Amino acid sequence: MNYGISGLSIIPLRKEPSEKSEMTSQILFGEHFEVHEQFMGWCRVTTEYDNYEGWVDQKMITEISDRSYQKIQNSPFAVCTDIFNIIPVDDEQNMMIVAGSSLPCWRPYKKEFSIDREVYQMKGKFMYHQPEDIRKFIIQQALMYFNVPYLWGGRSPFGVDCSGLVQVIYKQAGIKIPRDASQQVHQGTAFSFVEEAMPGDLAFFDDEEGNIIHVGFIWEKNKIIHASGKVRIDNVDQFGIFNVETKRYSHKMRVMKRIVE
Repeated sequence: MNYGISGLSIIPLRKEPSEKSEMTSQILFGEHFEVHEQFMGWCRVTTEYDNYEGWVDQKMITEISDRSYQKIQNSPFAVCTDIFNIIPVDDEQNMMIVAGSSLPCWRPYKKEFSIDREVYQMKGKFMYHQPEDIRKFIIQQALMYFNVPYLWGGRSPFGVDCSGLVQVIYKQAGIKIPRDASQQVHQGTAFSFVEEAMPGDLAFFDDEEGNIIHVGFIWEKNKIIHASGKVRIDNVDQFGIFNVETKRYSHKMRVMKRIVE
């Protein structure tokens, strides 16, 4: 096996080849990857979308040929923007997919996509090009995750971490950024004052050693949408995030970045 794709709603990506190992990320439906190694029913893979490496249970992989992999690579794709959606697999079975799922080999006029020889119809909401009002779209989609529980390694409405939320929302808006906050901070253009922020800009926060440990979307009126315990809305200023429930600062500001110019 050289290549695979997620034919399931969500596939856990683990640090080590074990179900007990830490989940570092998730592969959403329609995202494809390269398989490097097989070991005791597990496969070490690298995702194409964000070049993230980890171990996947071999039973969860839908194997695709080299030719199919290259076709997906070279074909346009759409992204599901419904928080949840159901697509028909055949006359008797359906598949649930979540926001941020890829719809490979997209055929815009027919509103269908394909994996190998299987063709699927998409009847829900999707994004094929960047939206006209991209900032409004980013905030609109982020608010759909409000109260979603925090999950280390999560990228879905069932559970999401701070950088997973940022990545998957930007993906829906047609913008590719890395998986982790420590990588995302190197994207875009820095600016100095919260008052300069526009909806959808990113704020990054560090620990006492200076490591980037958190990220969120700046919203209007010094608000921030971020995943901490759950996806929530708090206040943000030059010092950091002020938790509206505890009335205390929870994260220390490091830098603000503009990804959407």
